Amino acid sequence: MKTVLNFLWRHFKHVDKVLPVICIIITAFDIFLMNSMVQSGILAPGPAKTQLIAAILGIVGAFLISFIDYKFLSKYWFVYAPVALILQLLLFVPSLTIQVDDDMAWLNIGGFTMQPSEVLKFVFIITLATHISKLGDKINSIKHLIPVLAHGLFPVALITWQGDAGSALVFLFILLCMLFMGGLSWKYLLAGVACVPVIGYVAWNFIMQDHHRKRFLILFDKEMQEQEIRGDFYQQYRGTIALGSGQLKGLGFNAENYTETAFLENDYVFAYIGMTLGFIGCIGVVIALAVLCLKLLSNASGAPDFLGKLICVGVFAMIFFHCVINIGMVLCVIPVIGIPLPFISQGGTSMMMMHFSIGLVLSVSCHREKPKHMFYTEKD
Repeated sequence: MKTVLNFLWRHFKHVDKVLPVICIIITAFDIFLMNSMVQSGILAPGPAKTQLIAAILGIVGAFLISFIDYKFLSKYWFVYAPVALILQLLLFVPSLTIQVDDDMAWLNIGGFTMQPSEVLKFVFIITLATHISKLGDKINSIKHLIPVLAHGLFPVALITWQGDAGSALVFLFILLCMLFMGGLSWKYLLAGVACVPVIGYVAWNFIMQDHHRKRFLILFDKEMQEQEIRGDFYQQYRGTIALGSGQLKGLGFNAENYTETAFLENDYVFAYIGMTLGFIGCIGVVIALAVLCLKLLSNASGAPDFLGKLICVGVFAMIFFHCVINIGMVLCVIPVIGIPLPFISQGGTSMMMMHFSIGLVLSVSCHREKPKHMFYTEKD
């Protein structure tokens, strides 16, 4: 027993204490929000309990992952990567899939619902970091760059095929950030930028469906917005009303004061924050998430090796993109894309995997001799 306690104490001495505290504070805030939604009748007790269980499992899982050397996880990627891929492929089995419109994103196995793409994001960060770190300076060689691009674009294509464009964009952003961190030559980056108009044209005319295009057009067409208040613009319209109704300080948690409660428990939870806590509450959430992202970048700069840097950048890219797209969607500056707000939106799989991803970053910070972080430097 004494040996175990000594091991735990040595590990605790080296663990990044600031990063998990930030995540736990944000998660505790989320649980408070979910409970208030239950009390107001917006959310059923079942999903709120699921969120609490997922949060607890996620936090425990993050600390367990921090004990495992990230280099070990990288070495044995072939053990767990096929599992994540199989889960994603199971979405093609109609009897196991919960399909909304053309979006195949949720599995229902024995009454247990999960979103496989969230698991795949976690695995993708490890496998892509492993791939790029092994190449080193060779990444700018065409014969090595093409396999990396295939590695990164395969899940993008697969998930786009399944109709989950939001998650596909997350994978694409992670790929771009990790390629940049991996030392991709500026000539490739500039060539990619030059291809954006062509890619946009092809996507708009041959990949995107009518309702996808309408989500973009409706942001700039007031007449279309009025026509689609009960249609494609309904969620953003109602979310905007809820967000603005809180004004500076919010309406509080008295349901009798609420002007709108539709869709607020999922991807529009930021609108609920604006309604109940006002502009002040929204700014507080943005600051907390911004500090979290900066901390991840700080850990990336202090990582002991290239692999660790890539893992931290991958986790940062995932969380940052989720935050920007989700909040932008609620503010009606970005089309409706089904991406949850990290650690806050209702969703058990997302909650768990976000914490597990933080566990990866903790593993990077733990397995070095002298941890250094943005908010503190550990002494010998």
